[in-house]
Amino acid sequence: MVGPDEIAAAVEALRAGEVIGLPTETVYGLAADASNPAAVARIFAIKGRPSDHPVIVHLAEAADMSRWAREVPPVAAALARRFWPGPLTLVLPRAPSVALAVTGGQDTVALRIPAHPVALAVLRAFGGGLAAPSANRYGRISPTTAAHVREDLGEQVRIVLDGGPSEVGLESTIVACLDGRVTVLRPGRIGVEAIEAVSGPVTKATAAAPRVPGSVASHYAPRTPVELIASAAVADVVTAHQRDGVRVAALAPSSPAEAAAVAWIVAAPDAERYGRDLYSHLRTLDQAGADVIVVARPPEAPDWVAIHDRLTRAAAG
Repeated sequence: MVGPDEIAAAVEALRAGEVIGLPTETVYGLAADASNPAAVARIFAIKGRPSDHPVIVHLAEAADMSRWAREVPPVAAALARRFWPGPLTLVLPRAPSVALAVTGGQDTVALRIPAHPVALAVLRAFGGGLAAPSANRYGRISPTTAAHVREDLGEQVRIVLDGGPSEVGLESTIVACLDGRVTVLRPGRIGVEAIEAVSGPVTKATAAAPRVPGSVASHYAPRTPVELIASAAVADVVTAHQRDGVRVAALAPSSPAEAAAVAWIVAAPDAERYGRDLYSHLRTLDQAGADVIVVARPPEAPDWVAIHDRLTRAAAG
């Protein structure tokens, strides 16, 4: 979908300090030269992102880690070999040359290699690291298509490369490799069991853990309030809302014969497809003209941890 001329134009824009919309397998990113503090500041301004909120630096090759991290522990190298390119972010000690604007003022830096051919083509042609948080307004639903980026950011981003719908649809798993410990700081498609198969036992995150993207209580939120409820209660809750004159949109594993809702999406039964479609579904329901979005709580199982995390934060908004 993206030709060499478009790649070249995107790289030229990045070298000029501009930001671009960049497809990845997780979500679309708002990318800028991570070594250019002014360019990184444009990301924060466009998103309305707090300055103490770190961004992930995207790389083309694992060997590039040494340019951004002052230390790459063996366990981090092993995780990179196993999961990169892919939806895993590693938090490592920051190299002295890394701008604090990238790290949210912390002494750690978050790194990953995306598994998307367009993102990799841009990174290889650019020859450096790209800061690329999700290409949306801070705290709102992440974009999984180029159209979502345009809806959210409009003409503030001149170039948006269209790499098709994001294959994973949820942000990367974030793992810190610091002080001899491995800690999962944000759940994603790659679960704890898969991490531990490479690293050994992981430790629990504490209040002293580095701040990472998507860690605030309210995030990934539609403008329409979200209610997370037990799956078996969805039909009754929708009916009760309707009786009270509340317009309802719903995301649930099944639809009743007479769904009293302005919009009803039947969710995929498996975590992989559910996660891939989640943000797109939330956007559709957010635009349905409802007063509330009712979401059936997903199954309590390891594959669904990241989805629970995103929905809990969306409901907190």
